[in-house]
Amino acid sequence: MRILIADDDQQILRALRITLTAQGHDVATASDGAEAISAAIAREPDLVILDLGMPKLDGIEVIHALRGWSRAPILVVSGRAGAADKIEALDAGADDYVTKPFAVGELLARIRALTRRAPQEEAAPVAVLGDVTIDLAAHSAVRQEPAGPKQIRFTPTEWQVIEILIRNAGKLVTRQTLLTSIWGTEHAEDSGYLRLYVSQLRKKIERDPAHPTYILTEPGMGYRLAHLAGDRLP
Repeated sequence: MRILIADDDQQILRALRITLTAQGHDVATASDGAEAISAAIAREPDLVILDLGMPKLDGIEVIHALRGWSRAPILVVSGRAGAADKIEALDAGADDYVTKPFAVGELLARIRALTRRAPQEEAAPVAVLGDVTIDLAAHSAVRQEPAGPKQIRFTPTEWQVIEILIRNAGKLVTRQTLLTSIWGTEHAEDSGYLRLYVSQLRKKIERDPAHPTYILTEPGMGYRLAHLAGDRLP
């Protein structure tokens, strides 16, 4: 199982990495909130263990960002013992909460419980948008041309944008969710970043980028990945 541990306490990171690796898990670590979001996008963990009091982005902001596109269970491990902190984390989208200091045996039991409750891992979706096929697992985008299939090349950031839209196909994805998930909360209002990458994606996917039929703008809110009759989305 792929596990992401996000905590600014290096001793806890090291101890949990050793313990969980010994249990056979594939472990990645992050020491601040922005790094946690980047690692989650890159690694797509099956479980996230998250501290609340981290630099750059705190744990609540990370939970909000992850819940914009990920269904992975989130286990908060925090020194904040107040009921209000627990309620805020759970309401934000966390699945369980353990207070520091904790017994390793209890933490492992909580992990087992969360993974039992988690839905079975689904194959990464393939989106068919007219003559364009985007396979997230293969990291491949292909357009069917009269002369044969033609590879479409996305930049790493374009891949992040289109992946979030595909995983939320048919649903509104707010600008804030996209900006926070990709660039962090310090860029949550920088919608110019997003317009640039959406424009580039439309040029690569849409037959008429000026009149898009797939990547639709919801004015003042965000974007939605739509589809036409005969298209296939996850």
